Amino acid sequence: MRIGIIVKFLESLYSKAFINIVIDRNGTTVYVQTYKKEKLQDSYEEQFDVFGLNEKLLDYIHNFTKETPFFYIAYLDNSTLQGAIPTCVKNEMARYQDMSESEYKCYNKQWAYYTSKSDLYEIEKNYEKIGLDFIFSPFSLLVHFFKDKIADFFAGYILIQEDLITLSVFENAILLYAESINIEVYEPDEALDETLLEDEEELDIIEEIDEGIDLDDISAIDELDSLDDFGDIADLDSLDDIDDFSHNEDAEEELDEEVAAITHETKDSVSTEDYQRFTLIQESINRYYHDEKYDSKFLETIYIADGVGTSSLLKQYFEEEMFLNVYVRSIDIAQELSSLCVEEVVS
Repeated sequence: MRIGIIVKFLESLYSKAFINIVIDRNGTTVYVQTYKKEKLQDSYEEQFDVFGLNEKLLDYIHNFTKETPFFYIAYLDNSTLQGAIPTCVKNEMARYQDMSESEYKCYNKQWAYYTSKSDLYEIEKNYEKIGLDFIFSPFSLLVHFFKDKIADFFAGYILIQEDLITLSVFENAILLYAESINIEVYEPDEALDETLLEDEEELDIIEEIDEGIDLDDISAIDELDSLDDFGDIADLDSLDDIDDFSHNEDAEEELDEEVAAITHETKDSVSTEDYQRFTLIQESINRYYHDEKYDSKFLETIYIADGVGTSSLLKQYFEEEMFLNVYVRSIDIAQELSSLCVEEVVS
């Protein structure tokens, strides 16, 4: 009892820091929220081009942990061998998944999510210098994000990350089916990638030409020695001079065509990546329909938590090819992870 009183007193003096780590193909995102007396004080976010710990990332985290004894470090599980099953009864689990090499946790004593012991060991080993208080499953994140829907609606619920798709089917908060899908890393054409910056610069030049020249910007015209230095307009009577103007117009038209082609190719890249996501999700839903292990019912609606900024094409694919009602919500994965961590500590 006395220890509890002391802890409460110390909590009134110090803030709480919630440090959240999310890894994807681009590197590591660290998102931090600080609370004082259960009220949000500040939030911070930093990107690191590493896939583990380095000195810079350690220093960044240490800046928060040295300020308070009340800090909590959460990590979003990105391992390849993870998933969820629609039971929490131990002797029923083998029907859905061999759990001998996995660690699992029950959710509301109704269903379980799991990850491989070896992957879990690697995660803990990689972050032993800072210590992880929580390793959250993407399924927990998905349920938390759609908690206003899952309790009442039969639907498919999908979380899209850069490297992972987390798919589940719920009916009145009861899990019917789930799968974690690893996405093959999509790499755009290297030649296109290398020329994008140059072409963007050229595009800026064209836009400036299109907008015209503002005469108000010509403030030093009186300082010119003489307009005669430009020569007489009437002297532009040679075919060479005329050809110069013609070549300039041709060059501009060619550049317009190149920019249009690059824009088209970029859209094609987005389309290809979204169609890959659609195909993987479609195959998973078909497994749900045809596998006798699952209580499969025909889906009419899916809710998508979009953590990567998909295009409208993804929604269109589902609507036109699977005749589904599709609702897409943007999700900031690091912020949602922090919300999950705060809820875990406060409750």
